[in-house]
Amino acid sequence: MKIEIRHVTTYRYATPARYAIQSLRLTPPSFDGQEVRTWTITAPGFETHISYRDALGNQVHLTSINTPHDGIVIEASGIVETEDRAGIVRGLAEVAPRRVFLRETPKTAPDKAIRDLAKSVSHGRIPKDPLDCLHSLMGAVGDAVAYEIGTSHTHTTAAEALAEGKGVCQDHAQVFISAARVIGIPARYVNGYFHAGTLAAAEAHHAWAEAWVDGLGWVGFDPANGMCPTERYVRLACGFDAASAAPIRGTQRGGANEDLDVRVEVEQQGAQQQ
Repeated sequence: MKIEIRHVTTYRYATPARYAIQSLRLTPPSFDGQEVRTWTITAPGFETHISYRDALGNQVHLTSINTPHDGIVIEASGIVETEDRAGIVRGLAEVAPRRVFLRETPKTAPDKAIRDLAKSVSHGRIPKDPLDCLHSLMGAVGDAVAYEIGTSHTHTTAAEALAEGKGVCQDHAQVFISAARVIGIPARYVNGYFHAGTLAAAEAHHAWAEAWVDGLGWVGFDPANGMCPTERYVRLACGFDAASAAPIRGTQRGGANEDLDVRVEVEQQGAQQQ
């Protein structure tokens, strides 16, 4: 499947900012089942950006603006060709050892409810069949957290989302990751794009999880849609949680009352989502 993507992020300020620096994880990698055909990023200061791979293997572009400005527009666009690999992720430039993805973060720290959720699918022990256990966990998370837009925010933790019983793809992924780590399975957060078609959870900018399965490697799980990633998914970046995998992170001096607008279009054969 050839997927065309356009991702535009706009920041506006009530008063001009004097300086801004942005860390962009907006470049999808090529690996088995995902081939980037074309990809372009436009952003203020991008002509003189610094490019590097972070500790998790993500491509990062660091840009800065040193003159007064009342807004920033960052656009990433291109075409990515994908194949269904049953969620199995191979061919990435892996940097970090998988054991680092057992680490808790403030967003994924488990409480009693998450530990109970993990126990319900693992029966309190390391599973003999981790793949089956992870599929059960994916279903359990989807049942426990209803998909409902507008019920959470960027700072919502896994424990808070599970307690609320509703959230969006970010929340599903973080609850899954937290519970998988409780079981003893390395798990990580993935940011990307999704060509939803007729599926209910139709966020074009999407998030899911990957967990380590011996003999297979990293395998993707999307509790929001109850399935492993298919050719409809484009993987962008991974992290320990939503914050560390965010496509854009930055700071500025000045620039009061920031207003943020994000628009994502994902198209395939004339079908479009926003």
